[in-house]
Amino acid sequence: MKRKLTSLFLGLLIAQFVFAQQPKYIFYMIGDGMGLNHVHLTEEYLAEIDGKNTVFPLVFTTFPFASFATSYSASHGVTDSAAGGTALAVGEKTKNGVIGMDSLTQKSLKSIAYAAKDGGLKVGVITSVSIDHATPAAFYAHQPQRNMYYEISQDLIKSNFDFFGGSGFLKPDKDKDNKDVPSIFPQFEEAGYKLVRGKDEYASLSNKGDKIIYMNEEGTDKGSLPFSIDQKPGDLKLKDITEAAITSLTENSDDGFFLMVEGGKIDWAAHSNDGATVIHEVLDFNESVNVAYEFYKKHPEETLIVVTADHETGGMAVGNGSSTLVTHNLKNQKVSQGTLSSKISDLRKENPNAKWEQVKEILSENLGIYTKVKIKDEDNSAIYEAYKKNFVEHENLTSKSLYANDNKIAALAVQALNHASSLGWASGNHSAAYIPIFSIGAGAQEFSHKMENIDIPKKIAKVAGLSM
Repeated sequence: MKRKLTSLFLGLLIAQFVFAQQPKYIFYMIGDGMGLNHVHLTEEYLAEIDGKNTVFPLVFTTFPFASFATSYSASHGVTDSAAGGTALAVGEKTKNGVIGMDSLTQKSLKSIAYAAKDGGLKVGVITSVSIDHATPAAFYAHQPQRNMYYEISQDLIKSNFDFFGGSGFLKPDKDKDNKDVPSIFPQFEEAGYKLVRGKDEYASLSNKGDKIIYMNEEGTDKGSLPFSIDQKPGDLKLKDITEAAITSLTENSDDGFFLMVEGGKIDWAAHSNDGATVIHEVLDFNESVNVAYEFYKKHPEETLIVVTADHETGGMAVGNGSSTLVTHNLKNQKVSQGTLSSKISDLRKENPNAKWEQVKEILSENLGIYTKVKIKDEDNSAIYEAYKKNFVEHENLTSKSLYANDNKIAALAVQALNHASSLGWASGNHSAAYIPIFSIGAGAQEFSHKMENIDIPKKIAKVAGLSM
């Protein structure tokens, strides 16, 4: 009898432990294109500008569990965001370009977000880019091609999720064949969503617990929020959308929630090999993680935070020759490569025959090169040759990346600053590098060893008692 009571007592203790480890609030936070070196560069940079030869940790790198995972897709060794996002969302690998479906594009796959909704949790999907972009779309949509933006938007309606947030929608009235179709916005409203534009409009809402689609203000870029390095006071930030999502998902509700947060422009900056802008985007993403962490500290036994990435972009290397790192040089960059390109284009419009000294002045003011940072002779020669093409021979010389087509002078000048800052790049595209994983909270111990990217949503479902 005594042995039976002891066994029963142990069983109750185990059951209590398991129950205590089941999260009620789940933050699934994805740095798009954020490889381990993007994280390390940011930490090392923060220490260097303080004069220290160490690293200053980000919020999520202090989490008690850390690991890494594969990122290859079913079709390629190097994934795109559609297949990478789908792997993180549904727990199955698919081919590049596909959203929420199998590789044959015959079967729709259930995401962890749908599992959370079926499990009684409220669900939010937010990003710093457009809401119909590949990674956020993988959590609610099922389409054979990532560029079917209008069709993806219609899948948003079918999801019946509670909160969406981002810059806007890329093609609200054009279908996959680029034909005119009825605007998606009235369809959202007919489905019961409140369309909210900007921080002031969200703040004025009387009932923030309604189904909401939170976008940037009218007249802003619907493709993305501004790069963090370019943002001005009052601009909408990913942190603002994260705070709003938590408010809406918890208002008048004790159901718990699942919230996917994407820092989408880490990837965009890395495609341009723009090191300083990458740092600012990682820091911006870290601010949103800190919002989740502050929530976790209020509900430590009920909250799980998992931070990861869909892939690495750029093949970044911290250290490009010398044993001495000088990443602190990147503090002299004041704008993104895209904004610098616009400044040079504006000069061409105002003065097509501008002198070399005028161009050097723009580069000095915005990057610190020629005044605060010494660059290599070969980099200076390349920039000067691009200047002659643009301002002497009047050719429109550009440098194209996945999300930008920048003036060649700007691209070469940023490259020169990277070279002078111990920063190297393998390409302007994605790489096959492992993706990092950091976790804290109820069930976080499941993320303590190397895994496949498809294991991450499965483990979240497991610890949360959800069925995928």
